[in-house]
Amino acid sequence: MFFEEERIPAIRRMILADTEEERREALSFLLPYQKGDFKGIYEAMGDRPVTIRLLDPPLHEFIPHTDEELHELAELINKPYEKIKKTAEELHEFNPMLGHRGCRLAVTYPEIAEMQAEAIIMAAMEVRKEAGLDIIPEIMIPLVGNVKELADVKKTVVDKIDEVFAREGEKFDYMVGTMIEIPRAALTADEIAEEAEFFSFGTNDLTQMTLGFSRDDTGKIIKEYRDKNIFEEDPFQSLDQTGVGKLVKMAAELGRATRPNIKLGICGEHGGDPKTIAFCNAVGLNYVSCSPFRVPIARLAAAQAAIAQK
Repeated sequence: MFFEEERIPAIRRMILADTEEERREALSFLLPYQKGDFKGIYEAMGDRPVTIRLLDPPLHEFIPHTDEELHELAELINKPYEKIKKTAEELHEFNPMLGHRGCRLAVTYPEIAEMQAEAIIMAAMEVRKEAGLDIIPEIMIPLVGNVKELADVKKTVVDKIDEVFAREGEKFDYMVGTMIEIPRAALTADEIAEEAEFFSFGTNDLTQMTLGFSRDDTGKIIKEYRDKNIFEEDPFQSLDQTGVGKLVKMAAELGRATRPNIKLGICGEHGGDPKTIAFCNAVGLNYVSCSPFRVPIARLAAAQAAIAQK
């Protein structure tokens, strides 16, 4: 049983579980929370397409770091402080953005992806009945670099969805795709497209991994590069079309060669940059996703790019 009806303790209980059984118990508690989140998204979006990305951040981000907080957590979830501290230390990564996150979490802990897949489908099922909306969920598996890991996680997701459909006696269309944010995924996009029904180019991470610059740590260096005209633009604000853009264009072409009707878009701060949007239009992407405050600029830039192309 849980000590508090809150999701944060349950998330931490799931992360700190000693066994798969314990982890599944915590996930069963989180399921209705996730379903509620997704229902809210579907209801707000109405008849518009909805893409939901599976859990992406490293697990250590959900665990407190100070001794005081760890003592409180140990008491809350009824586990020895020493054990909690040891697990927190084991979860720590020197370079977490290149570590145990994204699809790698689902490969290691498939039960997490199962819970999220069930929540996505159950939420869609309920909103379809309650609001009469023809929802076709788009489930995005992040940080894929190898078609085999995508196939592994996709099987986990599809098997769970088939189980839900059989249990509920209802079935409807959905899509499973991936975020292209590792250069290898772009280079092997023809293979990735065998499993993915859509690509979303995660240009924030794709830029980091292609240029070897940290988006969070190299702002001063990038400013100096711009001052010396080594970079004409900040590559984390406006897409590096010569390098990163070449990977996007190549991946789009390879993906279409395998799956002609594949849906293509980008996700990241670049999605609000007019120059980037013009580039995306030129290479035939279907959509851009960006921060809410960038949406008006993105819509205007997309319209201008479409007019210019005609």
